[in-house]
Parts: sequence; structure tokens; C-alpha cells
Amino acid sequence: MPHRSDTSPGRADTSPDRRDTSLDGEHSPAVVAATSARIEHLTCRVLTIPTDAPEADGTIAWDSTTMVLVAARSGEKTGIGWTYGPSACAAIIRGLYAPLVVGSDAMSVPRTWGRLVKASRNDTRPGVVGYALSAVDTALWDLKARLLGVSLADLFGRVRDDVPVYGSGGFTTYDDARTAEQLAHWAIEQRIPRVKIKIGESWGNRMERDVHRIQLARKVIGEDTQLFVDANGGYTAKQAIRLMRDVRDARVTWFEEPVSSDDLHGLALVRGMVEADVAAGEYGSDVGYFERMCAAGAVDCLQVDATRAGGYTAWLQAIGVAAGHGLQVSGHCAPNVHAPVAAATANLRHLEWFHDHVRIEAMLFEGALDPTGGAITPDPLRPGNGLTLREDVAAHYDAEGA
Repeated sequence: MPHRSDTSPGRADTSPDRRDTSLDGEHSPAVVAATSARIEHLTCRVLTIPTDAPEADGTIAWDSTTMVLVAARSGEKTGIGWTYGPSACAAIIRGLYAPLVVGSDAMSVPRTWGRLVKASRNDTRPGVVGYALSAVDTALWDLKARLLGVSLADLFGRVRDDVPVYGSGGFTTYDDARTAEQLAHWAIEQRIPRVKIKIGESWGNRMERDVHRIQLARKVIGEDTQLFVDANGGYTAKQAIRLMRDVRDARVTWFEEPVSSDDLHGLALVRGMVEADVAAGEYGSDVGYFERMCAAGAVDCLQVDATRAGGYTAWLQAIGVAAGHGLQVSGHCAPNVHAPVAAATANLRHLEWFHDHVRIEAMLFEGALDPTGGAITPDPLRPGNGLTLREDVAAHYDAEGA
């Protein structure tokens, strides 16, 4: 009796001379090499960039911004990621994380992330350790995308081409002329339809000036641009409620951290008493933080910062928590870090186009994104995050090499 292959349902054909050619592209030498790649080096550097003018919000002042930049290499490909945090992050990355990352599977980023989280137990996640974890995780995801030859947005699974942004700055140290210049640049020159200024000056002790600056902002941006304000936790709950009553004609639609983000009851109280959407979450360090904030009914929109919470891996956890509570998310700062994963986030509202970080990223990276028209678009033709470090510029701000 002649041989017949059994092709009944549930039985795989294991004949050695038969091959499914429909998947040939998935088994190209380049892809096979990528999927077996190991991470060979993990390095970091500390860059300190002075601000272009004195800056402050309601509760703190600064004159420079520090970026901790991570590079992860496998073969000829290098992924980059970063956080904006203290230089102490570098010690965590070099001493604790690098030995665990080197030799790991470049395709299994969540597995490596889990190992790093476990290794961080005694150092605790919030603060410096979380910032360091974030920089490493974003570099590993970028490396994976570059090894596969795809953009990060497409690796995550793009749900939108354009990521809406809002112009953010309006520091309390600015005089009226500087404030008006910055707001006009966003709203008129770049046509960004939403802008934000800092208020809560001197821990809420200059409310008359806060009111003046809100009214000034509305006058500059016109009637059609959305006006956001951010108190950085500078008010008491009752102060915040009174402020929104006093500036009702300015039509503020976003009130960020009216009280401390640790005061979930206070956030919920303000949320229930004002027309503007209340937002917080930028200091979130793990999925439990975001769950507690959402469960408390503290916010109308959850802010997530992948450079603080634990990288892209943590972002994906946080947006799931928000979605489970029927909430949208907004990316906090570091726009060129957030753009790829924001493009893959179904419940995204927008991303913060923060003055300091925009300026730094445009200086340091070729391929930094353009917000003209009110949105940024991760390039599908550029692998990874689409950025190339300008080494000559970075060397100028290398804090450890100075």
C-alpha cells in the first residue's frame, strides 16, 4: 500500500522534505540572528545641561537638568534610553544592573526587567532606583527594535500615527513678556492647541500672581486653545477650589496636582468641586501606586512617566490599570522617550511637550520629533526610537568627564 501523509485536523506534517514557504521572511538570517542575540555591553553617562533661564514651579527652583543616558549593545546594534534624574542613578546602573543585563537575551526584555526589579528589593523602587531601572528598560526595548529593524512604535503595536501634545513650561520665574513669548510660540507659531503654565507659586502664597498669570495666558493664546495649569502640589484643597472659582472666565480645562499627589483624598475633593479635569501620577513608581490613585477616584486622567515608573515595561502595566478604571493616560515629560509607546496606547489623551526636555533632546539627538500642528509622529522607517546621539554635543555636557 503506498504511503500517505496523515493530514487530518490536529496532526502536524513532520515530513522532512516539506516546508511552509509562507514564513520565509520571518526566518531570514537577520531575524534569526536578532532573536538569538545576547546583550554584550551596558554603559551609562551623566549629562548636565544648564537651563536657558532661571526656572521654578510652585514648590522648587532649578538651573540645570541632568540626564542619565544608557546604551545597551548587541553586535553592531546599540539601543539608547534615559531618565531625567540624579547622577546617583549611574551607580545603580553600573553596580547593580549591568552585571545582570550583560549576557541576557535581547528579545526577552520583560524577563530581564523582572530580574532587575527583584535585585532592587533592598534599595526600594521609588526614586533613584526607579529612575535607573527606567533608563535601562527603555534602552533594552530600543535595542530590541533596532535588532529587529522595526520602529519602537510598531514593535509595541501602533494604534495611532500621531501623538497629541501640549506645550508645557510657563515657569513662575518668567515675567509676563517671557511667558507671553513662550505661549505664543506654541499656540500661534507651532499651532499646538493646548498649553500649560506653572502656578501655586511659593507654595500657594502668591495666589494673586497666579490669577494674573492665568488671565494673561488666556489673553495670549486666544479663545480656541485649551489652557492647562500645574500647581505641583503647592495648594491646599480649599485654596485650589477657590482659585478655580476666581479664574472661571479663563476656562482652565486641566488642573495638574492641585494638591500633593500623595494626598489622594485631597485630589478627589478638588476633583469633585472644579470643572477642570484633575490630573496626577507623574511620581508613580510601580503598578500599585497607579492602582491606588485610580481606585481612590483621585484623577480624571492618570499621568505616567516611563522615565520614573520603570520604563516601557512599567508604562504598559500602568495603562492597563488606567483602562480598567475607565481612565485615559497622559505621558509626563521626556517626549522623545514617550512618543513610541504613546503611539501604541489606546487610552492615551496626550503627551507633555516640556520645555526643558524638548530643548535637551533636540540638542542631543538627530531625529528629535517636531510638534508643529499639535502632534508628533514616530517615523516608521527609522528603527527603534529613531534617534541618533550627537556625540560631540553630549561630550560638551558630560558631567563625569568635566
